[in-house]
Amino acid sequence: MPYPEEMVAPMRAELTSAGVRELRTPAEVDAWFAQKQGTAMLLVNSVCGCAAGSARPAVKLALDNEQRPVRVATVFAGQDLDATARARELIGDVPPSSPSIALLKDGQLVHFVPRHLIEGQSAEVVAVELIDAFSQYC
Repeated sequence: MPYPEEMVAPMRAELTSAGVRELRTPAEVDAWFAQKQGTAMLLVNSVCGCAAGSARPAVKLALDNEQRPVRVATVFAGQDLDATARARELIGDVPPSSPSIALLKDGQLVHFVPRHLIEGQSAEVVAVELIDAFSQYC
């Protein structure tokens, strides 16, 4: 069952205040994925400690880089259940993981950072992983 909105609102705002678009419905996910041209990054957010301590701060740090995806969005696992399920269907052939970060180029998954590569890492380490991927694909 999802956490109360007042509890997760700051977790949502941490990303949206940095310009990350929040996708809360399957229709919003479909529309976002339908835009295939260029690079796009999707963060599957969650309430866990590794999302708070590493994933969300890493995304914010990486987005300060000159090379970055054209579009950036997030879905919230455990909160926006239908949107998250739809995003996972469209990301590609990777196991469900939250948090996780998918980088797409022209609609194709080119880089994926699953939870096990986020958990226990600092935000800076995860940000470097993302920046390296941005340098290669963006």
